[in-house]
Amino acid sequence: MKKVHHVMSIGAHALDAELMGGPVAIKYTREGHKATFVHITRGERGNKKKTPQEYGKQLEVEMPKVAEAMGAKSHWMGYIAGNLPPEEVIKKDLCKLIREEKPDIIITHWRGSLHPRHVLTHDAVLEAVKMAADSANDTNQNPHTVDYVYFGENCEDLNGFIPQIYVDIEDTFEQWFEALMHYELFRANESNVPYQDYYRTMAQIRGVEIGTQKLSKAFMIAQRVQGYLHV
Repeated sequence: MKKVHHVMSIGAHALDAELMGGPVAIKYTREGHKATFVHITRGERGNKKKTPQEYGKQLEVEMPKVAEAMGAKSHWMGYIAGNLPPEEVIKKDLCKLIREEKPDIIITHWRGSLHPRHVLTHDAVLEAVKMAADSANDTNQNPHTVDYVYFGENCEDLNGFIPQIYVDIEDTFEQWFEALMHYELFRANESNVPYQDYYRTMAQIRGVEIGTQKLSKAFMIAQRVQGYLHV
């Protein structure tokens, strides 16, 4: 029996996790593996035409629809945008989630971001991965070691982002975009960020970079974390 892998993509707001890990998650779920999109907040302040309360409820409907369309599931950490708990609380809650869900691959934000919550998520995830593997950290759960941590390409996290791994997403690109259309944020561009243009163009550019001319997704390796995990 083949091992069932679990890829978990962790983003600061709804849409972040799916933009970074979506096409790879589809590859995994098509082969019978598991995928989870984790949202630190819903990003409920991201629609100027709606109140955070109204838009937050809308996102709670959209998040599982997007995940389901990729064969995955979604998980919101329950934090409210603009009212986050201390970072130590976030780290511990992520540690508990990692131990409960047991992903062997995690994708998250690169730290070179223009968005403070992306930076916070980067830091919290890396620390939570270490905490989850440490038996001295007591959460009434068994320790769990994440085998690989990668930083996904995000249009807001490009300061110092260096593509190190390229994944062919020619066969998953259209399903990825169709799934993302369940988000009004992606579909209608309410935040004035050209998501569709950027991610379609960059998928083409990445294919040019590696000489395949096939739509591709770039990732950066969390080398310091990998070394820690394999001590």
